[in-house]
Amino acid sequence: MRRLAVIVLLLMAGCGPATDDIVFRYGHSQPPQSPRSQSMTYFEQQLEERSAGRIRVENYFSGTLGSEREMMDMVATGVLQGTRGGLFADANPKYVVFMLPFLIEDWDQAMRLTTSDLAQEINRGARERGFHVPATGISQGFRAHTNNERPIQSPDDLQDLKMRVPPQEIYVLTARAFGASPQELPASDIYSALKTGVLDGQDNPPSNIWDYKIYEVQDYMTITHYSTGPDPFIVSLDWYESLEEDLQSLFDEVAAEAISYSDELNRQSEQEYIDRLRDELSVNVLTTEQQRAFRALVAPVYEHYVESGVVTADDIRRARKITQGAR
Repeated sequence: MRRLAVIVLLLMAGCGPATDDIVFRYGHSQPPQSPRSQSMTYFEQQLEERSAGRIRVENYFSGTLGSEREMMDMVATGVLQGTRGGLFADANPKYVVFMLPFLIEDWDQAMRLTTSDLAQEINRGARERGFHVPATGISQGFRAHTNNERPIQSPDDLQDLKMRVPPQEIYVLTARAFGASPQELPASDIYSALKTGVLDGQDNPPSNIWDYKIYEVQDYMTITHYSTGPDPFIVSLDWYESLEEDLQSLFDEVAAEAISYSDELNRQSEQEYIDRLRDELSVNVLTTEQQRAFRALVAPVYEHYVESGVVTADDIRRARKITQGAR
């Protein structure tokens, strides 16, 4: 009921009489203590202060406004002005290049890619679909697998396990390549599905495994380090273009700072989250040799995206060079 009431208020605000107030309403699914939420609290404070109150920010965390799907749709229709989350392919399908399995090996490589010319081109491409993306960061770190059956030490250990994946094609394809049975499910439904045995496991960054209390309903966690993802700051293009030029520049500046702060928090806290989870779960880390068996299975994922035209072979080559130090 509370969610419905908030959404009704947003709709009323969007349809009401014009005022001098410029309001940026923003929502995402992570809880208030998460790095993403902390970075948006920073964004709110800084933008309001540095615009001398010309822009007011309203942040809604913990999925108050709905699922990531619902919030992305709200930004597309102008009910909401901004979001961050897993539906960034709506803004530009080319963001998949950040998620290709084993393309990015560590945080330094990830940071090089998100701040590269290639990333800026992908951000600008979102304008064609009605979105403005002032900056892109890393989505909470590298993903780890959890399950209730066994430690994951080889692809054989994932065979036929019902594994929750985000509702994104690349995670479905990668899970199938590994031999699992992928089940698409919103983040808000993971806990209950694991608790009731509908699912055997899932994969997420360690911060989500902790923040969503997934450790309460799982026994094993494996640090596979197979993928990370982009964290674009997705903004309604119509709203952004309604701002005066100086406010556009200020908005972009503070947004880039907020994304950088989010990356810093996630990078610093990733090992802390893993250490906390070791107290709750049986944790193993894939060795280089064990990881090699998984790497050998993912070529079809790359081929799918090249053949479908989402990315080109040149995009992938550029991304690989950037991660290795080229700009």
